[in-house]
Amino acid sequence: MAVKDRLHRSELAVPGSNLRMLEKAPDAGADIVFLDLEDAVAPDDKDQARKNVIMALNTYDWSKCAVSVRINGLDTHWCYRDVVDVVEQAGDKLDTILIPKVNEPADIYFVATLLDQIEQAKGYDRINIHILIETARGMANVEDIAQTCPDRLEAMVFGVADYAASTQARATQMGGTNEDYGMLSQPDANGHRAFHYGDQWHFAISRLVVACRAYGLRPIDGPFGNIEDPDEYKAAARACAALGVEGKWCIHPSQIALANEIFTPPEKEATRARRILEEMEKAAKEGKGAVSLDGRLIDAASIRQAEALMQKVNQIEKATSGS
Repeated sequence: MAVKDRLHRSELAVPGSNLRMLEKAPDAGADIVFLDLEDAVAPDDKDQARKNVIMALNTYDWSKCAVSVRINGLDTHWCYRDVVDVVEQAGDKLDTILIPKVNEPADIYFVATLLDQIEQAKGYDRINIHILIETARGMANVEDIAQTCPDRLEAMVFGVADYAASTQARATQMGGTNEDYGMLSQPDANGHRAFHYGDQWHFAISRLVVACRAYGLRPIDGPFGNIEDPDEYKAAARACAALGVEGKWCIHPSQIALANEIFTPPEKEATRARRILEEMEKAAKEGKGAVSLDGRLIDAASIRQAEALMQKVNQIEKATSGS
């Protein structure tokens, strides 16, 4: 079965054509590193990048993070060689394969079938699958896609840049605020009308989160392009976290600490969750049917939220302690 409890707070993108970045990636501090053979690699460099990635997987110590490879799109002639060469030569080092531009379940089945055959031939353990939802067609089919290959599919990522192109959205940057996306308030006594920004990608991310949670997958937000604006990166990450997203891409190492911070539950929330569970346990021992905290009744939904949050806190503590 697919691993469902891996940390995804930060996912670092590393171009397969950049040897220096490949060498540094295992120690960068990200929960997941994906070695990119797709958008970050020029067409003339694709074959060499594939060789670089195979070398990096077999040479470096990836014990501090999970490691993935983003293959080229299924509509390209590089795709099958990415899967066959990388998995045959370094599949025992891989945690996941990342498939870009997934439009329908058949796209996943194609890669899963290749993985089945290579794993059987080489005696490898099962390799999980991550997918990118970054087209209008993929978003239209996201619920069906989320149910595909439950024994492999682990996470879905919202790819904002290609999604914007696919929907012909008027995006001003890769993720974050669009100065044109907002509403004017009614005039105040002086005739002033305030402009309130909206989240251009709220619907898409919300739909992806619901599909993931309905079928046991991990929802991840994709890239934020302005690496010189950590404040807006954090704001975008917080908005996603509030919706239930588990992590975010990092297209530069400076974004890793930001993602790890935002997608680690705040101590205040963790403390309250602990208190809720303690009161629940105390009430159960005393035979009480109701649980209260600070004068407020704690319902079953609050208890479930506390349990989920503490599971995440314990997972992070275990990972960061090295145990």
